[in-house]
Amino acid sequence: MIAPAEIVERLARVDCCALSDALDRLRIKGAVTHLPQRSGAGRIAGIAVTFRVAPGDPPPGPARHLGTTAIEASDSLSIIVVEQRSGIEAGCWGGLLTRGAINRGVVGVVADGPVRDIDEARELGFPIFTNKTTSFTARGRVVDQGTNIDVSIGDLTVSPGDYIVADNSAVIVVKPADVERVLAAAEDIAAREAAMIKSIEAGIPISEVMGGNYEHMLTEPMK
Repeated sequence: MIAPAEIVERLARVDCCALSDALDRLRIKGAVTHLPQRSGAGRIAGIAVTFRVAPGDPPPGPARHLGTTAIEASDSLSIIVVEQRSGIEAGCWGGLLTRGAINRGVVGVVADGPVRDIDEARELGFPIFTNKTTSFTARGRVVDQGTNIDVSIGDLTVSPGDYIVADNSAVIVVKPADVERVLAAAEDIAAREAAMIKSIEAGIPISEVMGGNYEHMLTEPMK
């Protein structure tokens, strides 16, 4: 069994298109394509810490600001994944949370729902992927409904402990039970693409390069 830190390190070296192709090869669902990167730069990879934001009463216990429990449950391998699909325009993440996450070593945030203070996140270089930004506070509108629970982004369910990779093409979610074979398939695909690039740079006609290798990349078994 591969250690989680090694898996994250290897995932970070593979772009989301290769991972999406690997998921296609294995007939596994795991790509969300409508959460663009709004701050930070480059691909991120990590392990999901989740929370959900919605209207209503917060869970029992001492009052806590939304997202703070998730930050304190995170470490340097964590990507915080937030569901805010209430239909109420209210931030599920903001500048102070960004600073708290940076202090904790969090890799980045993926949010299906509005995020505040995106300029502050950009100034700090903190990666956030989200489908919407807003100025509206959560106060009086929505509350944190729970940390490290199943949440939804796009048409996927993300569970705490799932592997997350995000770049400007997609957000990829891989279940721990699938990650080793998805990673192996993605690395195989990336290696084939690298060989094809060398062929193109060597002057081989692109129709030859793509007509054979590329068309069968997802159906041929790995060597």
